[in-house]
Amino acid sequence: MATAKQPAAVPTAVSVDEFLAGNPDERRRADAGRLRAIMSELTGEPAVMWGSSIVGFGSYHYTYESGRSGDAPLVGFSPRKQHLVLYLTGGGVEEQYAELLARLGPHRAGNGCLYLKRLDDVDESVLRQLIERTTQVHRGIDRTTRQ
Repeated sequence: MATAKQPAAVPTAVSVDEFLAGNPDERRRADAGRLRAIMSELTGEPAVMWGSSIVGFGSYHYTYESGRSGDAPLVGFSPRKQHLVLYLTGGGVEEQYAELLARLGPHRAGNGCLYLKRLDDVDESVLRQLIERTTQVHRGIDRTTRQ
């Protein structure tokens, strides 16, 4: 009998404060704290650990054409060694948000993720638009994922 595949990340009781404080890079800790505040403000949701390394805000249920479904944070991030990784809409972030990304500043994007070296290097108003748009899409407010 086949067993159901478990989601890669689910909400946990791990402390977001402890997780973020455990990052050895002072600048990455500061950027993560700032990003946490921005995402919480824009989503109206508290930060929750999803799995062992994703700080997520709120949740939404998705179903792929294949029938696979699950839950994911509306938006989230992970303060990794090389980048802050922001989890936005699934799929091609570059295509969905081309105009905004052109104005964002230094970044790398791919498959629903946005990679930033430092928050001070990007235009915060554009970053906020990306987070707001993703939240609206995941809440079903904006069914188009185009600008």
